[in-house]
Amino acid sequence: MQLEQIRVPLNNKILEHYYEEVPEMTAFFPYTLTGEAFEARYRYLQTQPRTNGLAEAIASYMEPFGVTDAITANIEALANGAVAVVGGQQAGVFTGPLYSVYKAITVLTVAKEQSERLGAPVVPVFWIAGEDHDLDEINHTFTIVNGAVKKRGYSERARRKTMASETKLSREAVQQLIDTVFFDYGETAYTKQLLAQVEDAANNSETFTQFFTYVMNDLFKAYGLLMIDAASAPMRALEGEYFVRLIDHAEAIAQAVTETEAAFAQAGYGTPIQASRTNANLFYVQDGERFLLTLTDGVFQNAQANVRFTKEQLITIARETPQRLSNNVVTRPMMQEMVFPVLAFVGGPGELAYWATLQQGFNVAGLQMPIFVPRFMFTIVDAHIEKCAASVDMTVPHIIAENVIAQREAFIATLETESVLAPVVQMEQQLRAQYVQLQSALKQQQIDVTNIVAKNVANHASQFDYLMAKIEEQLLQQHNVTLDHYNALACTLRPNGSYQERVFAPHYMMNKYGTDFVDRLMALTYTVDDSHKIVMV
Repeated sequence: MQLEQIRVPLNNKILEHYYEEVPEMTAFFPYTLTGEAFEARYRYLQTQPRTNGLAEAIASYMEPFGVTDAITANIEALANGAVAVVGGQQAGVFTGPLYSVYKAITVLTVAKEQSERLGAPVVPVFWIAGEDHDLDEINHTFTIVNGAVKKRGYSERARRKTMASETKLSREAVQQLIDTVFFDYGETAYTKQLLAQVEDAANNSETFTQFFTYVMNDLFKAYGLLMIDAASAPMRALEGEYFVRLIDHAEAIAQAVTETEAAFAQAGYGTPIQASRTNANLFYVQDGERFLLTLTDGVFQNAQANVRFTKEQLITIARETPQRLSNNVVTRPMMQEMVFPVLAFVGGPGELAYWATLQQGFNVAGLQMPIFVPRFMFTIVDAHIEKCAASVDMTVPHIIAENVIAQREAFIATLETESVLAPVVQMEQQLRAQYVQLQSALKQQQIDVTNIVAKNVANHASQFDYLMAKIEEQLLQQHNVTLDHYNALACTLRPNGSYQERVFAPHYMMNKYGTDFVDRLMALTYTVDDSHKIVMV
């Protein structure tokens, strides 16, 4: 593999302003991405209390998935006072899109870099959002079939909004999804081994979260990546008093976040979380389903679940049965801060937007927001794609930054289709004129064939359309090699008009380039900055 780290337009105002340290943006964050900031955050963490039993909880969670010496070493380091770089993601099938893997690579890279700079142990942690209940976001992946991107989903539909960690997988539906995806991928030298690994993970998993953990652990266990499910029993057992803290400050947190988001919108960045002063920012879990609580006049309630609690009652639930509570987009980062000694959090552009609204919420809860590190952005390129780009006089950075479909349409426009079709258009116009003359002549003889003429004109128009379509088809066929190159570039580098990393699962790459695809990515040396990582395989 060869790595080229380049600058391309980010096409994201919030991300651009964060990297550029625009004052209107930095006002929403306590730290910027500097060495001094990491040192200051590290010193702050040394003054904060630690969560008793955290290392043991991670060890307990990871044990069924396979623990390596590298994982054990990081668990021991955490138990002995190490700080953490944390990133997280929902539990998507096949790990979800590639950016899940790229988040983990960023977490590992930043942890290693800061450990060397600080001269202190920094462990990598991946926080799995198993408490999320939007299964439609995690139950599918994408493949390429006949030059087009295809969505392939888990066929069994959830009847209730159960958490990913509580939703039982259908073995038949999972196997059907795996079979369909790998059929689309096509047979390569790596398919047999890769398929066996995925099927083994699926067969050992009862839930979406377990499936995700098995696959991610298989990819990163050699590098000591620690993983924990936010909804797991070991984690919930640690969180009771932290939920109490969030309940105590629920009204103040809601007010602070709502006001901060209003200021964020005033600065021109929008309202990423649609905050509300009546949102308790906690879910109540009932029979595996999550119900968002509102807070009005000191009462926490949800009409759909038919629940209503005073603050004291909800605090009792937090202390006695914390598994009945769950965090939302606002309180999850705060819970993460209370549970872990977070040196830095790694997230994507969407997470950056909502984290920008949280600083004052952290503060009113007596917390400090950690450093936010945007995850790495990758595009994988092979020799065939590089040749396709050269053949249409485009570079890979140009394709990443621009709309390749627009370039394709511009090429088609240069074929002068209109001039080729002009004689046919002229024939149709002449025929229509002749029909008008015929009708006029017949009317002078008091013969009205208006309806018949209209039908004839319509029939001729249909035939002319068919003729022009065939002419245009043959014209394009003369340039089908070039058009195929444009289509290959669009499907592979900008699928569905998005970035590659937001569409394909890592298995798409591993099936093409080898089951050691992630290991080879891990062997490269990355700069922690706003560069786009182009990797030639």
